[in-house]
Amino acid sequence: MARRIDVTGAGGVRLAAWEFADPPKSGDVAHQPGVLLLHGLMGRASHWAGTARWLGERHRAVALDQRGHGHSAKPAAGPYNREAFIADAEAAIVQLGLAPAVLIGHSMGALTAWQLAARRPDLVRGVVICDMRASALGVASQREWEDWFKSWPVPFATLADVRKWFGEDDPWVERPNPVRGAFYAEVMAEFPDGWRPVFDPAQMLKARETWVYEAHWEELAQVHCPTLVVRGLDGDLGRAEAQEMVRVLPMGQYAEVADAGHLVHYDQPEAWRAAIEPFLEGALTG
Repeated sequence: MARRIDVTGAGGVRLAAWEFADPPKSGDVAHQPGVLLLHGLMGRASHWAGTARWLGERHRAVALDQRGHGHSAKPAAGPYNREAFIADAEAAIVQLGLAPAVLIGHSMGALTAWQLAARRPDLVRGVVICDMRASALGVASQREWEDWFKSWPVPFATLADVRKWFGEDDPWVERPNPVRGAFYAEVMAEFPDGWRPVFDPAQMLKARETWVYEAHWEELAQVHCPTLVVRGLDGDLGRAEAQEMVRVLPMGQYAEVADAGHLVHYDQPEAWRAAIEPFLEGALTG
């Protein structure tokens, strides 16, 4: 079951929010603790489907297709800056009646989550940061991404070709990873000439350049609700930086998931659940 709910984001941009589970059977839905799930760059709400389903057993969990992604609008003129993504998440919480919500964010979505929590503490009761760095990544990182997008052999002839390239042939793949191939297959759509991403790579680069050149420690220190920093042992967020993030956070906690890369919740869904569920129980019922 996947139910779409339309949300009006900043500047009137149409956003698609999704519920992947039936409402909890006990109690009034309006009084169920709310969870908003925010995917990373190039992701989509459906990447959270598994997490949303087990959360939906006791809570109201909604995943958002962020602007430029999934089924949400992709305005040619944007904007795709931090202010727009934060305002969209704020609008979703308010319009869906989730406040005070727990925000669960992966990568770019995690940055949005802690920036919103810092600015609107009245809307947020807890944050889960999944594999997102607080440090600046710099010019070289952005250039690497530009080159990476250029290397994609689009259009792909079949979805099997998508899975194989991102799971095996992509120069960024250190060893075969079928999960990574499946992740990217979810963000492809069939066009007359083959399979292409549902997003515009140029828009993704625009979105990314609004955070890679700056560090985000100051805003992290302004998050005063319980916050869990989760990293995959083979992900982008190193242990030292993750533990420093926990130290900077006024109410920070730490968890790591073995045998997981950057796509922690997608790589190891059961271990991901085990890592975050105790924190969520405290944040949502405390």
